[in-house]
Amino acid sequence: MAKIEEKKFEELMQDLETIVKELEQGEADLDSSINKYTEAMNIIKMCNEKLSAAEEKVNKILKEYGTLEEFNVNDGE
Repeated sequence: MAKIEEKKFEELMQDLETIVKELEQGEADLDSSINKYTEAMNIIKMCNEKLSAAEEKVNKILKEYGTLEEFNVNDGE
Protein backbone atom coordinates (compact mmCIF):
# COMPACT_ATOMS: atom_id res chain seq x y z
CA MET A 1 0.00 0.00 0.00
CA ALA A 2 1.38 3.41 -1.00
CA LYS A 3 2.24 5.90 1.69
CA ILE A 4 -0.11 8.85 1.97
CA GLU A 5 2.59 11.22 0.70
CA GLU A 6 3.05 9.15 -2.46
CA LYS A 7 -0.62 9.06 -3.43
CA LYS A 8 -2.14 11.35 -6.02
CA PHE A 9 -4.71 13.93 -4.94
CA GLU A 10 -7.53 11.97 -6.60
CA GLU A 11 -6.54 8.78 -4.76
CA LEU A 12 -6.53 10.64 -1.47
CA MET A 13 -9.99 12.02 -2.16
CA GLN A 14 -11.27 8.49 -2.87
CA ASP A 15 -9.74 7.28 0.40
CA LEU A 16 -11.36 10.17 2.24
CA GLU A 17 -14.74 9.39 0.67
CA THR A 18 -14.46 5.78 1.79
CA ILE A 19 -13.63 6.78 5.36
CA VAL A 20 -16.50 9.27 5.50
CA LYS A 21 -18.96 6.62 4.28
CA GLU A 22 -17.67 4.16 6.91
CA LEU A 23 -18.01 6.75 9.66
CA GLU A 24 -21.49 7.75 8.51
CA GLN A 25 -22.66 4.13 8.78
CA GLY A 26 -21.87 4.26 12.49
CA GLU A 27 -21.07 0.57 12.70
CA ALA A 28 -17.45 0.90 13.85
CA ASP A 29 -16.55 0.86 17.54
CA LEU A 30 -15.23 4.00 19.21
CA ASP A 31 -11.51 3.17 18.86
CA SER A 32 -11.90 2.29 15.21
CA SER A 33 -13.90 5.47 14.57
CA ILE A 34 -11.20 7.58 16.23
CA ASN A 35 -8.52 5.89 14.11
CA LYS A 36 -10.53 6.48 10.95
CA TYR A 37 -11.14 10.11 11.91
CA THR A 38 -7.41 10.59 12.54
CA GLU A 39 -6.61 9.02 9.17
CA ALA A 40 -9.14 11.30 7.49
CA MET A 41 -7.58 14.37 9.09
CA ASN A 42 -4.13 13.28 7.85
CA ILE A 43 -5.54 12.84 4.35
CA ILE A 44 -7.11 16.31 4.50
CA LYS A 45 -3.79 17.79 5.59
CA MET A 46 -1.99 16.10 2.70
CA CYS A 47 -4.67 17.23 0.24
CA ASN A 48 -4.27 20.82 1.45
CA GLU A 49 -0.50 20.56 0.99
CA LYS A 50 -0.92 19.16 -2.51
CA LEU A 51 -3.42 21.90 -3.41
CA SER A 52 -1.08 24.60 -2.09
CA ALA A 53 1.79 23.18 -4.13
CA ALA A 54 -0.39 23.06 -7.24
CA GLU A 55 -1.54 26.61 -6.63
CA GLU A 56 2.07 27.77 -6.44
CA LYS A 57 2.85 26.05 -9.75
CA VAL A 58 -0.24 27.49 -11.44
CA ASN A 59 0.62 31.00 -10.18
CA LYS A 60 3.92 30.93 -12.08
CA ILE A 61 3.98 31.43 -15.81
CA LEU A 62 6.80 31.16 -18.22
CA LYS A 63 7.77 34.65 -19.22
CA GLU A 64 8.81 35.48 -22.77
CA TYR A 65 12.51 35.31 -21.83
CA GLY A 66 12.26 31.91 -20.21
CA THR A 67 12.11 33.10 -16.62
CA LEU A 68 9.30 32.47 -14.19
CA GLU A 69 7.29 35.30 -12.73
CA GLU A 70 4.33 35.50 -10.39
CA PHE A 71 0.93 35.56 -12.04
CA ASN A 72 -1.87 37.21 -10.10
CA VAL A 73 -5.51 37.19 -11.05
CA ASN A 74 -7.60 40.26 -10.21
CA ASP A 75 -10.93 39.23 -8.78
CA GLY A 76 -12.99 41.69 -10.80
CA GLU A 77 -11.21 44.72 -9.40
